Amino acid sequence: MIDWKGHEMFSIAAIQSPGRGDVDFLMARFARQVIARGHRVCGVVQVNIDRPKSHACDMDIKVLPDGPVLSISQSLGEGSRGCRLDPAALEASVAAVSHSLACGADLLVVNKFGKMESEGRGFRPVIAEAILQGIPVLVGINGLNELAYDEFTGGYGCRLPFSLEALNDWFDDARGLVGA
Repeated sequence: MIDWKGHEMFSIAAIQSPGRGDVDFLMARFARQVIARGHRVCGVVQVNIDRPKSHACDMDIKVLPDGPVLSISQSLGEGSRGCRLDPAALEASVAAVSHSLACGADLLVVNKFGKMESEGRGFRPVIAEAILQGIPVLVGINGLNELAYDEFTGGYGCRLPFSLEALNDWFDDARGLVGA
């Protein structure tokens, strides 16, 4: 866990999906709205691209605000049951988002606080950097990584209802905290 002493006014929020792919759709829609309102958004949202011989676990993410779309899954062959995440591809997306964050942002969106983040890798350093800069952070979580998220945020993270209105209200409140 990071010692957040002196950074108690930060804003990190998580949403959890009622169904497969729902978080991806809601986060992408929210990011588009925030961008349309004139805010600088960086991060990633998952986009699902149909392609021949694709697997249900294939993952593509769009680097915000305007691309590229990167495949972060690897083909392990038919019948494989292991994790399809391609760590090198994930790190390439982390580097792209880190660069965007360094150029300035009003919001960081990360589609998933997943296994890599739970282990201190993936987007976790970028999330920490955004928090230290006072930039609101929105992440998607699932039941497997809730405890790691809670430990990482030191109890300062919040859970939001699964609605666009809740995300917009949270962001407006978070921007008020940053400007205070």
